[in-house]
Amino acid sequence: MSKEPFLQISKRRNGMKWQERLGVRFIALILSLIVCGAVIVALVKMNPVDVYRAIWDGAMGTERRMWMTIRDTMVLLCIAIGLAPAFKMKFWNIGAEGQILIGGACSAAVMIYAGDKMSPVLLLIVMLIASILGGMIWGMIPSVFKAYWNTNETLFTLMLNYVAMQVVTYCIVFWENPKGSNTVGIINQATQTGWLPQLFGQKYGWNVVIVLILTVFIYLKYCKQGFEIAVVGESENTARYAGIHVKRVIIRTMAISGAICGIAGFVIVSGASHTISTATAGGRGFTAIIVAWLSKFNTFIMIAVSFGIVLMQQGAVQIATQYGLNENASDVLLGIILFFLIGAEFFINYKVKRTKR
Repeated sequence: MSKEPFLQISKRRNGMKWQERLGVRFIALILSLIVCGAVIVALVKMNPVDVYRAIWDGAMGTERRMWMTIRDTMVLLCIAIGLAPAFKMKFWNIGAEGQILIGGACSAAVMIYAGDKMSPVLLLIVMLIASILGGMIWGMIPSVFKAYWNTNETLFTLMLNYVAMQVVTYCIVFWENPKGSNTVGIINQATQTGWLPQLFGQKYGWNVVIVLILTVFIYLKYCKQGFEIAVVGESENTARYAGIHVKRVIIRTMAISGAICGIAGFVIVSGASHTISTATAGGRGFTAIIVAWLSKFNTFIMIAVSFGIVLMQQGAVQIATQYGLNENASDVLLGIILFFLIGAEFFINYKVKRTKR
């Protein structure tokens, strides 16, 4: 006689209502903060409320810190938006880092070679177009191989990140300033040509406008392309039966994904760092995967998730300065929060009940 399990797990047939899903995630967030507080008390004997306050102060305590947080949130949000269409099609684009680098390198090239040959407005438009085309081409390369030869897109896009780093390194050989450095320095620092200007008196105002335009872009949700992406993601055979040109959809979707990541490269180079290096993407291409997945590809939810992650990252410096803690302490807290939020998805999709004896 076999022994019955203590708990029974079954998939929810109808799923939860949005209010219930929100409630589960809120409970997960509260539990994660409680656990984070226990870890803080156990390891460093500090009041967790004070540590949370220091994190908030490090990210939002002054106007300058607040705008730096907004700037980094917009970049992370832009990349997550770029990943969403590919992930919705179940094309696992792990190459956002490379697409950002190529887009940023295209912007930098236009700044360097055409900075004194165009009007400021035309220069910015050309930089944006160049970044879009650069990211688009870099995104289309793995999609062509996937569409025609069924290559593994995860490995292909991942390896292209390292190729992009070498491309940027090669460019820096010709652009480096001063000689022997691993960066080109601040591009057009004297003239600021190619830099996004202030908007409403704010240095990063255009960053916000550009990314928010992408955020409210409802193209993928309501038009034919969005329907085709969803069908191809569910089943390529079903898509073919429905008369959808699968190869075309795969390539077109990755062109969109790469183009938006290329825009992120433009925003970083023109609107934030004003330089290009192999560290321009800064790992945000991988962090954006978490943002897109946790948000279920909803761009408005991505705003909140992106802000939360950047808030913890920016607050890390304040923790290190104020309490003498390692900056990685904030990463530990962020990891705990993400663990609970990801765990909440299990309870949203599955029911757990005690077996009747």
